[in-house]
Amino acid sequence: MKSEQAPVDKPEGAARRTSPEKVIEILDLFEEEHLRWTPEQMMERLRCPRSTLYRYLRVLTEAGLVTSLPDIGYTLGPRIAELDYVMRTSDPLIMSGRPLLQALAKEITGVGLLCRYYKDRVLCVHQESSAAQIHSSYERGRAMPMSAGATSRVILAYLKPAQLRQHYQQQAAEFSRNRSADTFEQMQDELREIRKQGYCLSHGEITPGVVGVAAPVFDSENTIIGSVSLVIPAAGFGEQRQRFVIDRITFSARVLSNGMHSRADG
Repeated sequence: MKSEQAPVDKPEGAARRTSPEKVIEILDLFEEEHLRWTPEQMMERLRCPRSTLYRYLRVLTEAGLVTSLPDIGYTLGPRIAELDYVMRTSDPLIMSGRPLLQALAKEITGVGLLCRYYKDRVLCVHQESSAAQIHSSYERGRAMPMSAGATSRVILAYLKPAQLRQHYQQQAAEFSRNRSADTFEQMQDELREIRKQGYCLSHGEITPGVVGVAAPVFDSENTIIGSVSLVIPAAGFGEQRQRFVIDRITFSARVLSNGMHSRADG
C-alpha cells in the first residue's frame, strides 16, 4: 500500500500567475535602460519556458504591441504609438490640462509639466515650453524620480500613509540622498508642511539653476492623481515673483481638479 505524501507548502508569494499577468510582465521588460530583448534574455529574466514565452510573444506581436527585428530581438511595436495618440486625444486630464499649461507657459517663461501618478512612478503626460534656455529631460512618457523634485513631492504629500511607507521602503537610499530627511518620520513632517501650504517649491534638485513649483491635481473622489508644475530660471526669482508663480500654479491646479469633478458629474 502506497503511503500518502504530505502536501508541499508553496513559498509565500509563489501564487500562480495568470496569462494576462504574464503578458504584462513581458511588456514591463521594456524600459528606458533596456529597449531591446532577445528571447534568451526574456527567459532568463522571467524564468519561464521557451514554449510559454513564444506563445505570449505571438499574442503580443499579432496585436502590434511588440515587434521582432532580425539580429536585434524584440522591441515595442507600432500599436504603442497608436495608443499614445488615442490617450492624447481622449484622456480628460490631458484635454483639460493642455490649455491651462499653454496659458501658464505664455504668461511665465519656463517649462510647464502635467504629470500623472500611477503604480510606483510619476509620469509626464504633457509638456509646454516657453523658455529656450531650459530643457526639461522629463518629456512626455518619461518617468520622474519619486524622491526628488517639486513635481513628485507634492504628489507624495497627498498619498495614504501605507502608500507613502511602501515608496519609502522601496527607495529609502534615494529619499535620504535627495532630501535632508533621513527617516520616514522626518519625510512625513516635510510632506505634512507641503500639504498644509498646498504647493511644493524646489531649488535645483533635478536641474541646476532652475526652480520648480508644483501643485496637486485630484480626481472626482478627491484622490491625488497628478500635479501641475512649472520649471523656471532661478535668476530673478525673488519673493514677489515667487508669490506670483505660486498663485498661478495653485489656481491652475484647482481649475484642473474642478474640471475633473465636472466631467465625472456630467
